[in-house]
Amino acid sequence: DNAMVFAFQKAEDVLPYLNDRCVYLVGMMGSGKTTVGKIIAEVLGYSFFDSDKLVEQSVGIPSVAEIFQVHSEAFFRDNESEVLRDLSSMHRLIVATGGGAVIRPINWSYMRKGLTIWLDVPLDALARRIAAVGTASRPLLHQESGDPYAKAYAKLTALFEQRMDSYANADARVSLESMFPNELDNTIIRNSCFILVLCTTTKAYMVHQYDVFCSRSVFT
Repeated sequence: DNAMVFAFQKAEDVLPYLNDRCVYLVGMMGSGKTTVGKIIAEVLGYSFFDSDKLVEQSVGIPSVAEIFQVHSEAFFRDNESEVLRDLSSMHRLIVATGGGAVIRPINWSYMRKGLTIWLDVPLDALARRIAAVGTASRPLLHQESGDPYAKAYAKLTALFEQRMDSYANADARVSLESMFPNELDNTIIRNSCFILVLCTTTKAYMVHQYDVFCSRSVFT
């Protein structure tokens, strides 16, 4: 695949600037953090971790939804913070975080040891993706009744309003404001490596459908 060949070539330019630091992907549920994270890890030769999966493993419960049900959201958040603390002591990791990881200041103290990137996807696109696959794995959405798209969009809107200031703490924001839902997956896969390449300065660029904004010079 030509896109992946290009990504591997670009990765060679990025690696010296990363200096073995971890990269944390933040953003709403369904925004592609896992998809992007795995691709970036592959092209950089980093290890990939999903913080939700690590919490599930640590508490011995197979899904976040079940952790919420058996224990509580607070219990999950406590374990999430412990996972991020442990990861922050490591190097050369790409970490896909849970959608709510940003709400705790302590988590930012861990993630600030690396590079944080916010994948900002339109709520309409997220709601359509989530409605298409179901909400069973989304504990903050699954309790709602009614039309899958309508309930997903309403809940996502409320969650985003609560979290958007926290997401804005990220070193870089990758905005997909012009995307259509059926294009989202392919474009993320095709352009993942641009997320790192374009974060080498504080200037905003436009590449294909990506707007990349950097809040500070992240490779200094």
